[in-house]
Amino acid sequence: GAARSVLSRRWGMAEAGTEAGQGPAPAEECAELTAVIGATVPTGFEQTAAEEVQEKLGSASRISKDRGKIYFEVPAQSLPQVHRLRSVDNLFVVVQEFKDYQFKENKEDALKDLEDLVKKLPWTDPLRVWELNNSLKKKKTKRKKHSLQRTASKEKLNAGGEEEGTDQQDASKQEDCAQNAAGVEPAGGQDTQEPQGVASGNGEEEEEDNEQLDAKEELQAGSESEPKAGEGKRGEGDTKVLKFRVTCNRAGDKHSFTSNEAARDFGGAVQEQFQWKADMTNFDVEVLLNIHNNEVVVGIALTEESLHRRNITHFGPTTLRSTLAYGMLRLCDPQPTDIIVDPMCGTGAIPIEGATEWPSCYHIAGDNNPQAVKRAANNICSLLKKSENKESSTSLGIPLDIIQWDICNLPLRTGSVDIIVSDMPFGKRIGSKKKNWDLYPACLMEMGRICTPGTGRAVLLTQDKKCFAKALSRMGHIWRRGQTVWVNVGGLHAAVYLLKRTWERAEEKRSFW
Repeated sequence: GAARSVLSRRWGMAEAGTEAGQGPAPAEECAELTAVIGATVPTGFEQTAAEEVQEKLGSASRISKDRGKIYFEVPAQSLPQVHRLRSVDNLFVVVQEFKDYQFKENKEDALKDLEDLVKKLPWTDPLRVWELNNSLKKKKTKRKKHSLQRTASKEKLNAGGEEEGTDQQDASKQEDCAQNAAGVEPAGGQDTQEPQGVASGNGEEEEEDNEQLDAKEELQAGSESEPKAGEGKRGEGDTKVLKFRVTCNRAGDKHSFTSNEAARDFGGAVQEQFQWKADMTNFDVEVLLNIHNNEVVVGIALTEESLHRRNITHFGPTTLRSTLAYGMLRLCDPQPTDIIVDPMCGTGAIPIEGATEWPSCYHIAGDNNPQAVKRAANNICSLLKKSENKESSTSLGIPLDIIQWDICNLPLRTGSVDIIVSDMPFGKRIGSKKKNWDLYPACLMEMGRICTPGTGRAVLLTQDKKCFAKALSRMGHIWRRGQTVWVNVGGLHAAVYLLKRTWERAEEKRSFW
């Protein structure tokens, strides 16, 4: 009750009626609390993500015009399941969205309107969702520390710090945006998928920018007591003042202001409204202002680090985001007992995602690079440790093997594989375009040989689309092209091809002895 009345004082008039001591208990309060969740997903896989949300949460999704985002409504109690979705990168709770926001022509007026918007927004429920989300994160961190201590005592210390901290900043804030102003470095110096500056992923000629409000004052860390959203300053050392930042993503050529200016002015008004402190790097609350032409969405972030980093501890130069891996695997609709092969697995993102989500299939990963095989093996070990840590004595293991092999001479029987899913060399970071001209036809040929005629299928991601199309046209007797999904991988335009294996028998491998 008391907390409730403080919240209502701080959050304006919406609850002027609730006096201290009234108001339902937190448990009931949370019972009827619902949230509109926004999720960023790999561009091109919005439909896949929507299907997963429908299947696992029973909610229908709206796919945004702003590519790479979906929205769905869930009871606040379902937050843990929302965090377990495999196809979403980042999550936020929507404060309000405007389908057709009219920006004034004049820059000062347009910015003044954004400032005034802050007072009118319905912050109360979204902030309660944020608080609930926070308390869930706290529990998880405690559990993680506990299980880490257990593992450490079990085997002194595992090599290469397996667990990722829960409070790292992810370098790639969002696929289609330039790096934020604060230039957040990825934690632990790992390679993340996206390069620092990223072009617009929409193929339209429009500006995109993504900046954060800069804090004027130097800030000192508050005491450790847990902040309650919206409590602001009460007594002297009574509660910690919340720290926040505003991140603005803007796309469209009709705006008179930059995202930096929008973040700055909107952030100033947020500060005024809640008496929070601005802090770019060490913040409790991240307020999101997404502006896409005339669509405006205000949200509060629920993930600090993108969920796509969840499986991988040993990153390679081109580690595929697990969310994209999930989308690719879903395209082939794996059935129980299918044999699924990734012949160029790199650090193992695809087979690891596959084995996690489709444990009744058998996953085989291979690569010709010993370094990649080692990294993939380390990632699989981390995954095994994680599943052992789940407090259950019955660790079922993981149906996944990793082998070093030559992609053009796979040690697999002709027609023995159901599904091939692979991230083909891009010729940008690994290999070269020149090599791809020879490699692609040879790969498609060998993949065709190991794949079951008639029912076999392959999902292949590549950026070298010209080369792939040419190779495919020469393999028309073995592979038929199904759908193509256009995606954005680290600012590079790429394509995911779904191929169906024809009934044509492939040539057997001659024996060489």
